Amino acid sequence: MKTFAEIVVSVLIVVGASAALVGSWALARFPSLMTRLHGPSKATTLGVGGCLLASAIYFPVFGGRYSAHELLITLFLFLTAPVSAHMIAKTHLHCQGRRLDPNPADGVQEVIPPTGREADWATFQAPEKKAQFGPPSSR
Repeated sequence: MKTFAEIVVSVLIVVGASAALVGSWALARFPSLMTRLHGPSKATTLGVGGCLLASAIYFPVFGGRYSAHELLITLFLFLTAPVSAHMIAKTHLHCQGRRLDPNPADGVQEVIPPTGREADWATFQAPEKKAQFGPPSSR
């Protein structure tokens, strides 16, 4: 039983470390911020998840007791990684104004086309309504 657990833990650590390496390499090599978000948000999350799963198997088998720390870390990681990637992307779009990082690999233009509205692109503004007073039947 312990030999099988050693093999499973070893495979999970190697797969997790490989996925984390690929995610880190993608972060360093992709040309623009929007494409660089995919490396850490997907591959690195999978890599850390594999290492945590290996830890969750190792300690009950070899240490003799189970700890919920790995489960809580995994849950927190899988809940926060997509949210943080989304927030970084939205901040990038808002802080750059109408300029984007040019990405020659996918043909993204340097300037976002105008929307015909006063608000910036990707900003949700409801149209202003005139205040109407009185009962709903008089409207």
